[in-house]
Formats: sequence, structure tokens, C-alpha cells
Amino acid sequence: MTAGRIALLGAIAGVTIFLGLPIGRTRRALPGTKVALGGIATGILVFLLWDVLAHAWEPIDGALEDHRYASALGNGAVMTAGFCVGMLGLIGYEVWMSRRAKSRAPSLGPGAAAVAELHPMLATPGRRLAFFIALGIGLHNFAEGLAIGQSAANGELSLATLLVIGFATHNATEGFGIVAPMAAEERRPSWAMLGVLGLIGGGPTFVGTLVGQSVVNDTLSIAFLALAAGSILYVVVELLASGRKSGRKLLFSSAVVVGVVLGFLTDAIVTAAGA
Repeated sequence: MTAGRIALLGAIAGVTIFLGLPIGRTRRALPGTKVALGGIATGILVFLLWDVLAHAWEPIDGALEDHRYASALGNGAVMTAGFCVGMLGLIGYEVWMSRRAKSRAPSLGPGAAAVAELHPMLATPGRRLAFFIALGIGLHNFAEGLAIGQSAANGELSLATLLVIGFATHNATEGFGIVAPMAAEERRPSWAMLGVLGLIGGGPTFVGTLVGQSVVNDTLSIAFLALAAGSILYVVVELLASGRKSGRKLLFSSAVVVGVVLGFLTDAIVTAAGA
């Protein structure tokens, strides 16, 4: 398969994330809609967290079974570092952004307005959470792109094709998860903003496919998977806190279960491919 066709596979797998984004422009949702959407997004991300950590741990577990302890230790350190950077890095960024907004408050107005002027895409809590979700999913999708590129480059065309189908299906639900925090906000996100979020979340699938054609490296894959896991955990914690404050525990919890089930259902094709 030519490099151009391999790249096309990555593009197809990543572009489906845009299918779920338009729901972010929903007007005046019913009172429980925001809670339900947040719960489903949380469930999808809980599944992704498990899936990402399982894939990151797999090469380390294999090294331990083969008594390659140096490799296991090195990749384990990479996984730990990536996870910490993914989780704590976003917390650090949030703290830095908040402090910067406060320091500029006298000239820009209230803290929320300052953040909006400094980062138009991050003007509301829902938009900030959507951005962080897209970032975590993007890191995860880069690793998926690596798998597509490596499979195609090794001549495993049927596996690569099945991976594309599975990841494309999965990415459609991830797009929905990205915009869920914004669905019930009074101000609708622009199409341009949705496009940027789609590129952040889905674009890395294409980039990962290009890298995977020429680079077959477990350590690189583990690093990006660990970064993704840390980022996703940060978002899950934020969504759980939001759900707890909603006062609709049963609705939120039920929606989380639905999200987890959706995650497993859309992953079925990838599992059938032996990935």
C-alpha cells in the first residue's frame, strides 16, 4: 500500500469525530439534558481511560513475562511520567490560567471576562472542559493512528482496514463526548470553534498514521497513551464533580452507565480485528 493510501486511512478514521460535534450547538436544552449528556460523556471517557491504560500496559506486561526486566522498567517509567504529566500538567495549566486572569483583572474586568479575552475558546467552564476533553482524546487518537500506520506499513492490510472501521466508529462517539459540556450553555459555540475542537481531537489520528508508517516504537506509543490517560482522568474527575453538584444523581449515574456501554459497543469491531 502506498504512503498516500495509508495516510487516507488515517484521515478517514479521524474525520468521523466531526459527526458528533454539531450537538454542541443545541439551543435551550431541557433541564436534565446537560446532566444526561455530561454523564454519557463521563462514561465514554471512563471506558477510554481503561482502554488506554490497558494498551499502554500491554508491552510492559509482555516484557515482564519474557523476563526483560530492563525494558519493563524503562517503559514503566515512561508510562508513569507520561501519566503524571498528562494529569498534573492540565491542573498546572488551569491554575496558571486562573492566576493570569486575576493578575490582569483590573484592566480587563472580572476574572471570567479576563479569561475570555485571553482565551476566547475558553470563555466558559463548559468550553474549557470541552477543550481538555478534545486534548485528551487527541493524544489517545495519535496512538490509534500509530497502530493504523504500523499495521499498513507491515503489510497487514486487512487488520489496518478493520482498525480504521473500528476507530472511525469510536471517534464518532468521542466527538459527542467533546461537546457534551457545552450542549446546554446559553451561548452556542461557533462552527469555527467546533472545527478547531474536531482538529484537536481527530487530527492526531491522521498525524499518528503518518508517523506509524516509518516508526515502530513501543516506548513512543506508551508515552502518548500515558499522556492521554492522565488527561482523560483529569476530565473524568471534573465531570464527576459537576455531576455531583447537579442534584440528579440517578440520572447522571444512569447516563454514565450508558456511556460506558457505548464505549464497549463501538470498540467491538476493533476487538474483533485482534487489536
